[in-house]
Amino acid sequence: MADPKILETFPNPAPHRDFLIEHTHHEFTSVCPMTGHPDFADITVRYVADKKCVELKSLKLYFHAYRNEGIFFEAATNKICDELGAALRPRSLTIIANWKARGGFSSRITAEWKPAKRKR
Repeated sequence: MADPKILETFPNPAPHRDFLIEHTHHEFTSVCPMTGHPDFADITVRYVADKKCVELKSLKLYFHAYRNEGIFFEAATNKICDELGAALRPRSLTIIANWKARGGFSSRITAEWKPAKRKR
């Protein structure tokens, strides 16, 4: 099971500016919980950092932890979004998962993270 504690961060080098950071991982794999067949995806992490940025080796290890996990496309994409959002607390975050064709279908799942609204 992927553990978000794997994710490491470092200080945003330009917190005074909004700039887009985009990382794409081309070797994401998980397992279909219905059939047990492997699923493959390109996962793009697109965010505007606030105080923290994600360290890439830790992001790779986090993604690799899904390798044997039985999880649907939609659940994997949303879990990644929630866990990266919690770790980074970015100004904005979008996860785009392009799932490779299997059974004649390819799928794209997009999830957006929004910071929790502060109570007054």
